[in-house]
Amino acid sequence: MNKREAVNGAQASIKSLTKVLQVLECFSRRDANLTPAEIATRTGLPRATTHRLVSSLRDIGLLEQNGKRDTYKLGMKLFQLGNLVLHNLDLDSHARPWTAQLQLITGENTHLCIFDGAQMAYVERQTMNTSGNTMITRIEAAPVYCTSVGKAFLAWQSEALINKIIADTLPARTPFTLTEGDALKADLALSRQRGYSLDLQENELDIHCVGAPIFGANGQVFAAISVSGPAERLPLARLEGLSLLVIDTAQKISHELGWTPDKTPAGRQTGEFPLIR
Repeated sequence: MNKREAVNGAQASIKSLTKVLQVLECFSRRDANLTPAEIATRTGLPRATTHRLVSSLRDIGLLEQNGKRDTYKLGMKLFQLGNLVLHNLDLDSHARPWTAQLQLITGENTHLCIFDGAQMAYVERQTMNTSGNTMITRIEAAPVYCTSVGKAFLAWQSEALINKIIADTLPARTPFTLTEGDALKADLALSRQRGYSLDLQENELDIHCVGAPIFGANGQVFAAISVSGPAERLPLARLEGLSLLVIDTAQKISHELGWTPDKTPAGRQTGEFPLIR
């Protein structure tokens, strides 16, 4: 390949990528579902080109087709990539001083997690050893539907994502796991109303947890923190008391990341969610 051919090939690739970006940028909160014809009108691209691009983007998960209707929406692959970007903003360094403080105040394990597109990936867990020293560890991912960090994240997500999680089945991890979609939705609604989520032996027997959401600079919840411990030591009454500390810590981390309450998208707020300063 000579130099001219290489330059032409690079320019063609840039043009193709520009068209892909044009298609993706057509979507917004107001216009979350679009037909290929609408996309063609907004981008100014030929309809044949638009149909080809839309089909390709659907095949690789960047767009999703809405059932049998000929409309498309942004795909979960973009959500996963977006969370990776947020993760690369050094979440743990912003959060660690606050989660360490939370661990010292409560004397219980604290967890910092981020959604990876399927489950809650632990960024870190802080525990106290027998010598009274805080230990930082990284552990396996946790289910999103039966942990307090997972439900703290999920409660602030779209109905489409919640339905997708439910459609992927909700296997029982303990006799207390919510395995019915309607029961989970009711629990998530309650979590949004009060500003925190609970895991009452739903993921692991004899373990209770309380979690709260972390908001990014764009107002979207992408991570969560929690406090967990033995159910005997953390009865419901104590969890409710700890919830204010967990919410306060989550909001301080959110502020570190550039979040302010006015950045939370319309329809994703709850009047009962307390702002602790």
